[in-house]
Amino acid sequence: MAWVALIVAGVFETFGVAMMNQYSVSRSWKPLALLILGFCISLFLLDYAMHTISMGTAYAIWTGIGVVGGTIVGMLFYGESKDWKRVLCIFIILCASIGLKIVS
Repeated sequence: MAWVALIVAGVFETFGVAMMNQYSVSRSWKPLALLILGFCISLFLLDYAMHTISMGTAYAIWTGIGVVGGTIVGMLFYGESKDWKRVLCIFIILCASIGLKIVS
């Protein structure tokens, strides 16, 4: 269950980052409220996961999901570069995250 919570925490971190970008564009209260909500849920779930998963592994996976998720959201919805080097870096982060899960 801790691993599921950690993955969902990473998804909410990605959501928070997307709302941060929305807020920087519109400066309205709705993206700001969703940003705060997304990060609060993310941190709550990260805390829950860290009761079972070691801190280093949990934090690395959480940030990896956030980095990959934020980059993919940027590519798909905000017109960021889809250069093969960026995709390769995402692949490397995913492999490292899977490796951490395997050795944990």
